Amino acid sequence: MELRQLEYFVAVAQDLHFGRAAERLHIGQPAISQQIRRLERELGTDLLDRSPRHVRLTDAGECFLPEAEAVLAAVDRARATIAGHAATRTATLRIGTSAGLGAHLERVLDELIALAPDLAVDLVSAPTRTRLEQVAAGELDAAFLRGGPDPAGLPQLPGVRLIPIWRDPLLAALPAQHPLAHAETVALTDLATLPLRLTQRRNNPALIDLIIGACHSAGVEPLPGPNSVNLENTLAAIGTGPPSWTLVYASHAARLRTARVAFLPFGEPAELAMTTFLATRQEAPTEQLKLLLKACGDHDHES
Repeated sequence: MELRQLEYFVAVAQDLHFGRAAERLHIGQPAISQQIRRLERELGTDLLDRSPRHVRLTDAGECFLPEAEAVLAAVDRARATIAGHAATRTATLRIGTSAGLGAHLERVLDELIALAPDLAVDLVSAPTRTRLEQVAAGELDAAFLRGGPDPAGLPQLPGVRLIPIWRDPLLAALPAQHPLAHAETVALTDLATLPLRLTQRRNNPALIDLIIGACHSAGVEPLPGPNSVNLENTLAAIGTGPPSWTLVYASHAARLRTARVAFLPFGEPAELAMTTFLATRQEAPTEQLKLLLKACGDHDHES
């Protein structure tokens, strides 16, 4: 039994006319008639009642028709599944990112390559609010966002959900020649006399609120330093200028190579860490987004 025999039979059964079925299938009428005869011989029964004036289904044909249609429908679904699978792996996944994702982003991209080697990834860097708006508008498939332990401090947009992906500890970056640079850990109270270089709050409110809140909890009023324009210039100023300090994500610090700056974890009472969330639309995920979620899943919400 061949699929084309089923296709020809269903076409004739629907039209009850060999000529119209042949025209719809763009094939010669004798070929359709021949293949249906072969199908009937294989089944051992007539499916069609043929006469010069009409074509009708026999009782066997009436029983066989829905089964043949079901087989052809299953074949169509199988073909669509394969087509969707291929399209997923050759499409472009648009992801919003920010500086400092470091090794985390590299691992996600490596996993995506392993899952779908032909999937193109377009990384878009933009402020937090812009990334969220682009996800909501469908301009981005997803976006990485950093916040505190929960997403309450991040902008909330209708139709967008925030999925916690991993935690990223923060390290203190201070001059390599400073006495504190040789310690295993550092406390906020140890840094109270050093100017703190931070970006303006509007650029990263979650980070600023976290460090200011932690300082106040430790009984420390941070000493404001010059605004941080970008991390590269800030680290250069810390390494060569008057003593000062800033915060760097551990995943980013692992990729930095500078002999003039030391990176120290915070000790007790608690580490400072940010949570990275993946912002997606609340609708059912696309196949490309499912691959991204799977690639992120290996992090187990930890750094």
